[in-house]
Amino acid sequence: MHAPLRRFALLLALAASLFAFIALPAPSAQAAETLLSQAKPVTASSTEGPFGASSAVDGDLGTRWSSGFADPQWIQIDLGANAAISRVVLTWEAAYAKGFRIEVSSDAASWTVVHQTATGTGGVQNLAVTGTGRYVRMYGTQRATLYGYSLWEFQVYGTAGAGNPGGDAGKLLSYGKQGAASSSQADSNCWECTPARAFDRDPASRWATSPTTGWTDPGWISVDLGATAQIDKVVLQWDPAYAKSFQIQVSSNGADWTPIYSTTSGTGFKQTLAVSGTGRYVRMYGTQRATPYGYSLWEFQVYGTGGSPVQAPPLPSDPANPPRLVWSDDFDGAAGGKPDASKWRADPGSGPNNELEYYTDHRNAALDGAGHLVMEARKEATAGASCPPDPLSGSTTCQYTSARMNTGATFQFTYGRVEARIKVPKGNGLWPAFWMMGADFLTGRPWPYNGEVDIMEILGKDVKTAYSTVHAPAYNGGGGIGSPYTLPGNADFSDDFHTWAADWNSRGITYSLDGRTVFTLDKDQVEQTRGPWIFDHPHYMILNLAVGGDWPGPTDAGTPFPSKMLVDYVRVYQ
Repeated sequence: MHAPLRRFALLLALAASLFAFIALPAPSAQAAETLLSQAKPVTASSTEGPFGASSAVDGDLGTRWSSGFADPQWIQIDLGANAAISRVVLTWEAAYAKGFRIEVSSDAASWTVVHQTATGTGGVQNLAVTGTGRYVRMYGTQRATLYGYSLWEFQVYGTAGAGNPGGDAGKLLSYGKQGAASSSQADSNCWECTPARAFDRDPASRWATSPTTGWTDPGWISVDLGATAQIDKVVLQWDPAYAKSFQIQVSSNGADWTPIYSTTSGTGFKQTLAVSGTGRYVRMYGTQRATPYGYSLWEFQVYGTGGSPVQAPPLPSDPANPPRLVWSDDFDGAAGGKPDASKWRADPGSGPNNELEYYTDHRNAALDGAGHLVMEARKEATAGASCPPDPLSGSTTCQYTSARMNTGATFQFTYGRVEARIKVPKGNGLWPAFWMMGADFLTGRPWPYNGEVDIMEILGKDVKTAYSTVHAPAYNGGGGIGSPYTLPGNADFSDDFHTWAADWNSRGITYSLDGRTVFTLDKDQVEQTRGPWIFDHPHYMILNLAVGGDWPGPTDAGTPFPSKMLVDYVRVYQ
């Protein structure tokens, strides 16, 4: 939009907003309802120029908050104490949200959706909501324009201090507690899928009913909270084996049960249920399976007051805004020098995925003296190393060598902006990658339960397409969640260096190429449509150049050797 037209559109939007705002019913029209948000502390995912977040809660319709031009974005108000929220008023600038959620939280870590739409109208939206929390945020998932999100005012109404007896409303009561179930699975398909796995706040472990005795109706799992509690919320993160019909029940003795929630149209995936009930025991009682299998939950979380809660480990903090550089390697040094051993360790051995290379102990990785790391794939056999049959020679001795290295022993981290500038090679069978692996892989947790975040993968047979993907127990391999993307003009990635980055935080991951957003993963959306999000824990970085494998396919007579992957720098900001 040309600048004069945009200014004219903004004036029209402001006029409409002012008229609509004046026409709103006064807060006194609703009993005991108070404007809670004005002049309260406020934070945002990003800010465009001088349009800071505090301008959305200053009561001045001539000032506004504006975000960066990407999805998702959010603005969050700290009300100072828990409150019963009854109404939210959004006064949008022309850059409004088509898709957004209103969410509340008692701790700014665990959020409950109280309003959601994919058909936002802009202008002034006067939303009746019901929820309790200290924090309220607008979480935008789809912009209506090419610009960001922009609010003249973000107003929250309700009753201060309500729903907060003892200052402990919404506390996680089920963590680490003893569970029981109608049956449990423990075999090669679901190792130690016991009730405790649903109460460990680990979204990569789960409870499942036994295939020999438990793939029948009814099926149930319960938790002993240790003492009587007032229950106000239950969160279920289902495996694909979910309940179409089920109840949430409470009991004072574990024998006599009272339903506090019931449905015959369960949706699976993540369900956040507002409930009200009192008891020491809480049970999910499934009466109709949605699949031929049993019942299975990655997480069964119970929130409320009372009980005998065990303090769960603190959740990781999001990076600062703006973030600061915490780790980097610019690969400076003399030609022929090896990668810095205080940052990188070689990862020697045969590759997975039916790859044809043998990764050497840094023999195939060196500095070039011009500020680059060179990772080189060579056609040379490695005696004693076994690989799948080479398509050209038929030999099962590894016919290629290459380089793979990681920061597992030197640098692990949770959240941040992870960035690398890389030039990739071209040729059938080549497979350069920059990625992250969950650090618990190093202590024995198998893939994909540890989580994998692929920042860049390119196949040498198609160097006009790059991929960014995540892998988890519920979505991995060919079912991973990812996206292909290309360069402007369908240019060739192997012609020059390009910068890949992943901005990773508690709300998801935003992938970018040369500063342009190419793919966004929203944690809440993934949990509600694909399965648990398992990436909120330490990871480490990996660089490698593979040869062959299930996805890239084999080399051929035209594949150039040696082939080089050049890395200009790797950086992490937090």
